[in-house]
This record gives sequence, structure tokens and C-alpha cells, in this order.
Amino acid sequence: MNSRRDFLKNLALASAGIALAPSLESFAAAKKDWFDISLAEWSLHKSLFKGDLNNLDFPVLAAKKYGIYGVEYVNQFFKDKANDNNYLTELNMRAKDNGVRNVLIMIDGEGNLGDEDETKRKQAVQNHYKWISAANFLGCHAIRVNAAGKGTPEEVSKRVVESLTALSDIGKKAGISIIVENHGGISSHGDWLANTLKAVGSKYCGSLPDLGNFYEYDRYQGVTDLMPYAHGVSAKTHDFDANGNETQIDYERMLKIVKKAKFKGYVGIEYEGSKLSEEEGIFATKKLLERLRPLI
Repeated sequence: MNSRRDFLKNLALASAGIALAPSLESFAAAKKDWFDISLAEWSLHKSLFKGDLNNLDFPVLAAKKYGIYGVEYVNQFFKDKANDNNYLTELNMRAKDNGVRNVLIMIDGEGNLGDEDETKRKQAVQNHYKWISAANFLGCHAIRVNAAGKGTPEEVSKRVVESLTALSDIGKKAGISIIVENHGGISSHGDWLANTLKAVGSKYCGSLPDLGNFYEYDRYQGVTDLMPYAHGVSAKTHDFDANGNETQIDYERMLKIVKKAKFKGYVGIEYEGSKLSEEEGIFATKKLLERLRPLI
């Protein structure tokens, strides 16, 4: 009987084939556009928490309703399925049947990678292993993790570097990158996170700059800090003006920063607003990105 590792390896090869053979429309778009648009599952968190949508239907909805062929999963919407081969196989088939690429999984709730307690910190690292395996199974290129912990910035950085190094070593074996989002606390200081990633020094460890998750730190400087390490970009939106521009973020300025860094990959829509419905917000963000993409 094949081991889970052999099974994952074989399925990963098949998944890679899927990723390299998108629809003709997607192939044409990839040739002319400098970034592809993906949909972050968090954009639909209200529907998911209410039970109006389930994780298995997410890639189908992304393709059929929104015309988006890259998806970014959130682990809390299938938190007990990381080791469920049958479930992951079904999710893979749903994506494949609709020409959708599984891009990454956003990981929350598995412990702090910068925890003061060494036992808890090592457990947090181990808790992420199953998601690296699941991401491999799904043909994703990365998992998104958080850099959280208590203490001075220097203390937290030292612990996070240790955890990210361990995860990156596992990720390298599975072909999965470990990417960190500026997700509140010290991680939303672009210089701190960039220096932490530099200290890890692995090509399997990088950033997922969220254009909106900067609070005390200048958002444009933060994205500039993180782009040299970017394996993706999260296009956070909340509200739009009459011209379709995001009211809190200068998207033209942001995308110029992204392109200047010679980024090529997925920019994931992550609508979090309340004035528009989830559907309206996703479409508004997609329209904004599609309008600006050829102009930058």
C-alpha cells in the first residue's frame, strides 16, 4: 500500500499538470498580463460562516460567477480536512473541472510561531505540517502563515525566524513556500517583517503583502519593504468611490510599487467592506484591478 507521501507526490505531479494546462482564455491572459487575478476565500467569509456557501463549492463559484480562475483557500473553512484525502481529492476535482488553479491556503488558528513558550512554539510549527501536506496535495504553491508572539520586536523576530526556518525546510521538500502576511501587531511593520524574512534567508520563505493591513506604519512604505520577498499580493478593499477607486488605498500607486519590484504572479482579491455586498465588492475589486492592470 502506497504511503501518504507517495500518494501526495503522485497527485502533486498531476496537479502540476493541471496548473500548467489552463483554458486557452487563461493562457492568452497570462501572456499579455503582468499579474493574474485570484480570489481570496475570505472575501466570502460571511456567506461561509452563515452556511450559504461551503468550501467545496468555492472554486466552482469563483469560476462560474466571478470569472476568476485562481483561488486562495482559508483553512478555517475546512479545518478538520487537512488529512482527509477523499475531501481534498474532491476539492481538486471541483477546481480542475472548472479550470481553476489552487493558489495557496491561508493558515490561522494553529498557534503562534513567535510564542514565548518553546513547547507551544514548536507545537505551532508542527501544527502547520499538515497544511503543507494539504497544499502539496492541492497543487498550491504556498501556505500563508502569521508571525505573532509577545515580547520585544527583537525577541519575537528571533523566535519567528526559528519557526519559519523549520517550516521552510519542510516546505522545500514538499515544493511549498511559507509566506507571511502583514497581519496585525508587529508583523504590520514592513521593516520588521522584511528584516525577519531576510534573516530566514530561504527562497521557500517569503511575504504576502496585504495592501490594507498597515496601521501605525505607512502602507506604501510597507508594501515597498515587503515586495522583494513577495510570493503573492493580497488586494484588500473596503469601499469604492463613484469612479470605482478604493477610498482608503491608492491602487494605482500600489500597483506601480508592485510592478517596480518585477512581480509576476497572483494578486488576490480580498474584499472586507460592509457597504457593498460580498458579490458587489468582489466585482468592484476585480473591475479596479482589470482597469489598472494594462495602465501600469
